[in-house]
Amino acid sequence: STMRERKTTDPVHSSTDLSEGKEKLRLKQEVGLISGVSLIAGTMIGSGIFMSPEWVLHHMGNPASSLLTWAACGLLAMFGALSYAELGTIIKESGGEYIYILRIFGSFPAFLFAYTSVILVRPAGLAAVCLSFAEYAIAPFYPGCSSPQVAVKCTAAACILILTIINCLNVRLATSVMNIFTAAKLLALLVIVVGGMVLLAKGQTQSFQNGFQGTTAGIGAIGVAFYQGLWSYDGWNNLNYVTEELKKPEVTLPRALMIAIPLVTCLYLLVNVSYLAAMTPSELLSSGAVAVTWGDKVLGSWAWLIFLSVALSTFGSSNGTFFSGGRVCYIAAREGHMPDILSMAHVRCLTPSPALLFTSAMSLIMIISGSFASIVNFFSFMAWLFYGMTISGLLYLKIKKPELPRSYKVPIIIPIIVLIAAVYLVLAPIIDQPQIEILYIILFIFSGIIFYFPLVRFKYHPRFLQRVTLHLQLLLEVAPTTKDVN
Repeated sequence: STMRERKTTDPVHSSTDLSEGKEKLRLKQEVGLISGVSLIAGTMIGSGIFMSPEWVLHHMGNPASSLLTWAACGLLAMFGALSYAELGTIIKESGGEYIYILRIFGSFPAFLFAYTSVILVRPAGLAAVCLSFAEYAIAPFYPGCSSPQVAVKCTAAACILILTIINCLNVRLATSVMNIFTAAKLLALLVIVVGGMVLLAKGQTQSFQNGFQGTTAGIGAIGVAFYQGLWSYDGWNNLNYVTEELKKPEVTLPRALMIAIPLVTCLYLLVNVSYLAAMTPSELLSSGAVAVTWGDKVLGSWAWLIFLSVALSTFGSSNGTFFSGGRVCYIAAREGHMPDILSMAHVRCLTPSPALLFTSAMSLIMIISGSFASIVNFFSFMAWLFYGMTISGLLYLKIKKPELPRSYKVPIIIPIIVLIAAVYLVLAPIIDQPQIEILYIILFIFSGIIFYFPLVRFKYHPRFLQRVTLHLQLLLEVAPTTKDVN
């Protein structure tokens, strides 16, 4: 594929009329407040709350410190989201971390982020959520035994293909699916919360007695516990990936964050309390799927509702991940950091279909070749490395460029706390328990140098790749787009 030569407009350092030129296509502004809340909450509530509680408890050592970890993860997600809200009102472009790193730090680090995110992080995260969807969706068909891996992988692949069709057809259809599934999963979590309240009213509080006994003290173990908890909160930054598609982004972005994240945090805490009311800590630790064990104990013959709820939850979450993940690929291509074809939109549907198809293809490769195991720690390490870099960019703008127009300001102490947390989450597991996988991740990030200098810096574009782009453009019925910066 070819990459096009373009001048990068820097809204932080200059003001340029972005409507100039021949490009006419734009993505539609169809994401309002309700869809924004659904995109954040719907992506955050995925497989994590049904699978991570046992791992947080395992690493923290007791119920009380486990609940404190869940609360701290929610607070950290809220602080991170509020910091991103200010960035979103300064740099009113889609693309999340990618566009912020590009505008503040320049082309090279932004390319490394896009390269890592588009090829590895986003597809791996999507594949993991779809695999957990498949596990729960087909579990009722194999009672009393584990589901065959072929069936799980085929179901996960089918899930990705359905999501591809939905997201390529229409933005409004994709957001409608998010709204419906968000409502369904909130209802499912409310069932667990109410069940827990009933158990507590009956006096089942034995799990909370001597709650802090045996608390873990190792910095690495606490870091890994946070990885597991933060996996359940991942998605707090998703609205920043679609800023150009928001109606009134300066209002919708902070407001949606302030509704969605506290709502999810409260639900997560109440769900964890419900799990601990129904099970002893040792039962929770030995449970392969916490929500299913809870369903068997509390709902009895209605336990199938939990399987259905988790399947709905993970499908909705994977839709949100797919919706925002495709945008990173699209924006990076539009800036000349990815093949040109990925920056184009369908001429009738006005969706970034080539970027979505590429994300889908990479996720299918991940599903065929891998499993759910260890994806969380790997994903979290990569994510917090780039979150930390983005937050340091916000601190730079607050200190060096306070005159920049912004409709929302976050107190400077909040991004400082997030940056300290990001440094801790990246370094603590390396210092405490160094693993060879971390070295592989760092080597992969820097392998982007091989592609950056010939293709982006020196703009070497073989002729035959230009012809391939032209043929793909005709086949997919796509055309270049223009930015929509408000």
